Amino acid sequence: MIIDELLACQVITKRQLHSHKGTYGRVLLIGGFYPYGGAIIMSALATVKSGAGLVTVATERDNIAALHSHLPEAMAFDCDDKELFYENLTKADVVLIGPGLGENSKAEAVFQMVLEHISEHQILIIDGSALNLLAKAKPITVKTNHLILTPHQKEWERLSGIAISNQTIENTKAALQEFPEKTVLVAKSHQTKIIQGNQVGELTVGGPYQATGGMGDTLCGMIAGFVAQFKDNLFNSVATATYLHSYIADQLSDQAYVVLPTTISAELPRIMKELSER
Repeated sequence: MIIDELLACQVITKRQLHSHKGTYGRVLLIGGFYPYGGAIIMSALATVKSGAGLVTVATERDNIAALHSHLPEAMAFDCDDKELFYENLTKADVVLIGPGLGENSKAEAVFQMVLEHISEHQILIIDGSALNLLAKAKPITVKTNHLILTPHQKEWERLSGIAISNQTIENTKAALQEFPEKTVLVAKSHQTKIIQGNQVGELTVGGPYQATGGMGDTLCGMIAGFVAQFKDNLFNSVATATYLHSYIADQLSDQAYVVLPTTISAELPRIMKELSER
């Protein structure tokens, strides 16, 4: 199937009159360890601006002031505070780990804690360096039935064992059988595909103006915001977030040689409003 504006209009619905912050999901974002503090800030911007109800960031203490200077709407705490970490991890509807996490011993310990304490009902999104940590942790055991993976081709090669040249849809489907049954894969490339079981969605939007640092951090933040709010169909919510990420970039590229990730996030509330009223 081609992921398009029609699907986006079906997924992005008007907000209920009688609703509150909790209605739109609690999201915990984990990452932004030195020297990658900006990554989790861009993810958080995308999560908040896509409409998630309550967004909390677990990062390093030195990164919190920078985060709040860009996004006072998000809560934040030092990931070394194990009590706060466990409390927020267990309360979250959606957990995103990976943007700016790194792969040192501290990152490994945090990642293992998430894998150990994530529950069946929570949605877990694994992005960036956390995908490499997952690859190192084989055999893969993840408790949640709602897993989303967002690798680019090299990360998928490490995770699946499939060389980039052999990453066909059929080979990728076969590799996904190693993961929980309902796992959604966002296979990022110049022709990004969303795969869950036998369901495959393809993008026809996007372009080289998106080839800049932070684009993936923004995408996974958008996915977190969408799956927290639009709970009816995980595949459709992931597909719509991925589509909108490139759709907005397409529009911005009319007047920009390179599209910065933060400019995509800035456009989200307006574009989502338009789509919800069609």
